[in-house]
Amino acid sequence: MLANHLRQHLTRRGFEVTLCSGLDSDINLQAWKTFDLILMDILLPGRNGLQLLNELRRGFTVPVILMSALGAEQDRIIGFSQGADDYLPKPFSLGEMDVRIDAVLRRVAYERKALALGKNEPTSQRKNVRQEIRLGEVMVSFTAVEYRLMELLLAHPGEVLSKAFLYQRVLHRAFTQQDRVLDMHVSHVRRKLAAIGFSAQVETVWGKGYVLRAVTP
Repeated sequence: MLANHLRQHLTRRGFEVTLCSGLDSDINLQAWKTFDLILMDILLPGRNGLQLLNELRRGFTVPVILMSALGAEQDRIIGFSQGADDYLPKPFSLGEMDVRIDAVLRRVAYERKALALGKNEPTSQRKNVRQEIRLGEVMVSFTAVEYRLMELLLAHPGEVLSKAFLYQRVLHRAFTQQDRVLDMHVSHVRRKLAAIGFSAQVETVWGKGYVLRAVTP
């Protein structure tokens, strides 16, 4: 029922949707590489979505958004460590799903554009490719790491995101207590938000992580 509901909604948005259910060990993942995006439930009939995602990531880069009633942070971290691009905990609204889908597709488009530009630049300059986000009426330029951090914070306003979670999603590595690299990037983002007078700021929640909260007048 959920799959059919999502298909109807996404079709109305202009997507061409293919439903897959009852996956078994003989599934041909080669056909999946042509998709622009995969919405994958973790608890699949006959297969575990995380195992399937792991197999998919061995040879393909198609973006994947996981869907699951297992919405605890540790479950999300496991999903991201397996290569998920985002995680939709059930129940979720169609509006939230649309925002997550658009954000992932936008990021993939930016990354492909940056990769294409980087191929035409000297190697020493490729790491300096920057990306922009419109915040209010202003376009703000971010490094690739800052961009991933801002996308996560904007997708989860008011939600405390732990360092373990952010390290997996933003820096693509595990968190250790001695590692302060994320703190440095958060500091850079804070200065950029303050410089444009943005209506929200990144706050530190001691012992937990970071949260994007509206600035109190």
